[in-house]
Amino acid sequence: MGDALAVALLQARGFSADQFARAHPGGTLGRKLVTLVSDVMRTGNAVPKVPMDATLADALFEITRTGMGMTAIVDRKQRLLGVFTDGDLRRSLQRKADPARTRIRTVMTIKPRTIRPDALAVAALEAMESRKTIQIPVVDSTGHLVGALNIHDLFRAKIV
Repeated sequence: MGDALAVALLQARGFSADQFARAHPGGTLGRKLVTLVSDVMRTGNAVPKVPMDATLADALFEITRTGMGMTAIVDRKQRLLGVFTDGDLRRSLQRKADPARTRIRTVMTIKPRTIRPDALAVAALEAMESRKTIQIPVVDSTGHLVGALNIHDLFRAKIV
C-alpha cells in the first residue's frame, strides 16, 4: 500500500522513474535503471574465449576455467565469431563428437545474441530470458569481444 501511495504521489508531482532511480541508486528500481552491463560484466582473463581453430576439448577446458557455461570463439583481432555453450556440448556428444579432434568451428553457435557494454543490465536479463540462456557475450560497436555476462553476475548486482 505504501509503494502504491508513493508511486501515485511521484506521478502527481511529475517525478519520473529515472529521476527516482538517480536519487535512490541503492534501491531496487535505482539499480535496474542505472546499472550498465559494463558495471557488472566479466572482463580480461575472466572472459572465456578460444580461437576458431581450437578443439572441442580446448573449449571445454576454457569453460571449466572460467565457470561461465560458455566460451566465445574469436578471431585474431578478438572479433566475436560465435559461442560454444553447454547446450552445444550436449548436442555434440549426442552426435558422438570426439573432443580431441572436433574443431570448435564445426559445433559452435554462429551469430549468437550479444549485448553492448553501455546497455542497461536489466536489458541483458531480458535478452537472456528471451533466449532461455544464462550467459551473453558483450561486444563493442565493432563486434570485438569486451566482456561476458552470466545470470549469476546479475544476481550479485541485485538486478534479479
